[in-house]
Amino acid sequence: MTTIAIHPFFAFEALQFAFQKATTEGKITVGALFILSFFSWTIIVTKYRQLWIARRTARKFFEAYGATRDPLDINRKGESFRGAPAYQLYVRGADELDYHLQHNPVTVKGQVRVSTASFEAVKVTLEEAAAAQAMALEKGMIVLSTAVAGGPFIGLLGTVWGVMDTFSGIARANSATLTAMAPGVAGALIATVVGLMVAIPAMFAYNFMVTSIRGITQELDGFATRYATQIEHTYVDNRDLEDKIAGALRRAGQLTETVITE
Repeated sequence: MTTIAIHPFFAFEALQFAFQKATTEGKITVGALFILSFFSWTIIVTKYRQLWIARRTARKFFEAYGATRDPLDINRKGESFRGAPAYQLYVRGADELDYHLQHNPVTVKGQVRVSTASFEAVKVTLEEAAAAQAMALEKGMIVLSTAVAGGPFIGLLGTVWGVMDTFSGIARANSATLTAMAPGVAGALIATVVGLMVAIPAMFAYNFMVTSIRGITQELDGFATRYATQIEHTYVDNRDLEDKIAGALRRAGQLTETVITE
């Protein structure tokens, strides 16, 4: 009966042997790659969790926002959708609009509105909030891009250094045999293997997350435009210049009559 030996996909014994035969420079290179891998996987886990929460919570927020008529309804009800970038933008805009409604109000037919200048301030706040949320989503991605671009090169550096050291030792010993070369070459190649093991997961994670962040950012920009439009229709004094002048004259006339009467 023939016995088939099943070897693991990752040859851990080979890696262990190669690491033992690696030079000091090679071991330092592998250690640096492990540190880079630690930071890379930390970003992958935390960023994936952040994006998952952002997607899930944003879906709930958009459903709640779509069910309202007043742009400030969610804020006044005290509903919270923490983790959704669009909600953070919404809160910043709502707080700014509330400030101008309280401190710079314009009364139109008994209803409180804000001026065009106040609305421009709200729009600037929305733009700043959108940019801040986009930066928060992209935070840490530089680590993944560094792992993708730098991991193989760092590993290659360790390999070339190790091969150079191996051939130098063989030349000094005048013993150019396979037995003499194999341990040193194996110890040199482990740096490239580890570099690729760092870069490959980071590459897939980076591509996935960049695509997700781009989608969320576009969704955020679209919501900012929609939100600003609804604020303008609901809370901005959009009367013609003639109507505004006429209203100001009427208020001035009423004030004059009050002063004369007193």
